[in-house]
Amino acid sequence: MSGASPPGDASAHPDIPVAAIALVRDRRVLMVTARGRDVWFRPGGKVDPGECGADAAAREAREEVSLELDPARLDELFEVATQAHGEPDGRLVRMRVFRAVTDASPHPSAEIDAVHWAATDDAWRCPPAGAEVLRLLGAAGLID
Repeated sequence: MSGASPPGDASAHPDIPVAAIALVRDRRVLMVTARGRDVWFRPGGKVDPGECGADAAAREAREEVSLELDPARLDELFEVATQAHGEPDGRLVRMRVFRAVTDASPHPSAEIDAVHWAATDDAWRCPPAGAEVLRLLGAAGLID
């Protein structure tokens, strides 16, 4: 018998742990477009082995939008678990979202084409996790 997992087996597609920032200004939240992509993402990415969520969120903010954030000052808002964009059905992304506060201006890095300031009506531009984060930020009264 092969070592392949049966269809629908969660172990066949382990969840993807991700950490991201929510930088809110003027009732809009920072989003990015990655090179070669057409959807808007939250600045963030995969959590490396041995890395905590806040450290990953701060690292990704530096790498993607040139923001220097202190992980100790990032407050975790919530976690969303949704179908991972561009992954096989059943593979979830588990995104921990941290509120960031800074007066610095975000700038696209080498892997990012553009930055955007999004409201809840921009959910159609986002993959499932991004749309859910916009919904939750709107429900919390943080964005329009």
